[in-house]
Amino acid sequence: MTCEITLFVNPTAGRGRGARAAQPAASALRAAGFSVRTVLGENAPDALARARAAVQAGTGALIAVGGDGMANLALQAVAGTRTPFGLVAVGTGNDFARALGLPVRDPAAAGRLIAEALKDSRLHDIDLGRVGDHWFGTVLASGFDSRVNDRGNRMRWPTGRLKYDLALLAELAAFRPLPYRITLDDGEVREAEATLVAVGNGSSYGGGMRICPGADLTDGLFDVTVVGDCSRTTLLRVFPSVYRGTHVDHPEVSVVRAAKVEIAAPGVTGYADGEPLGALPLTARCVRAAVTVIGP
Repeated sequence: MTCEITLFVNPTAGRGRGARAAQPAASALRAAGFSVRTVLGENAPDALARARAAVQAGTGALIAVGGDGMANLALQAVAGTRTPFGLVAVGTGNDFARALGLPVRDPAAAGRLIAEALKDSRLHDIDLGRVGDHWFGTVLASGFDSRVNDRGNRMRWPTGRLKYDLALLAELAAFRPLPYRITLDDGEVREAEATLVAVGNGSSYGGGMRICPGADLTDGLFDVTVVGDCSRTTLLRVFPSVYRGTHVDHPEVSVVRAAKVEIAAPGVTGYADGEPLGALPLTARCVRAAVTVIGP
């Protein structure tokens, strides 16, 4: 492995934490003897093109600095290659870092861990989800949760997590369950009125909401969580248990496993790793050992 590694930095992640976090992470890596090159971009497509160029040029590792959105962008450059992927998590949600057992909002510690893991060859392969040619690491969300994302993204005020809390309340007042058609592994078809359907490669989204608590990054399968036709009162009662993952015990919640999932529902946008993918229907495939990650 070459001693030159690439930091892939989002200067706006986590209200500016991305740019600030790059310095202590880079310092920790250089102190361990690595040559560090930083990649920025004028926008997401430009940044991705630069990251792909670094991978093609043979960088020893691609280290994303930012939140789940930046991690998702980096995955588009490293998935399907043998270039190790690392993550210095300084965003808002940081669910992918949690799934990987990496430090959160401690860039110096993350830099030291990555340096030690690279030196000790502590690398392992994990699965990724794929929709068309787009990769994702954690959860493909659709339904109530994706509509909260839609509304929050349209709001100019307030900023940060608060706007999504307000968006949740607004959507809760207006939401009705949706008619879903779910096809599993080209075989079983399920039709149901559902509040949301989450396709999990990883277990959590939204900053620790364990919507698919049993998801395993290495089993070649998605956990598909279906929240059925819930009243607002039931949804409010069940919602806090998502942080513990105990919502799956509720009779209106079911979980199935499959390597390929097609979800269809009218007027719904799918989000993967918190980033919009497009309108349903969408087909997700779980790809075994799609990326090599730098582990704890």
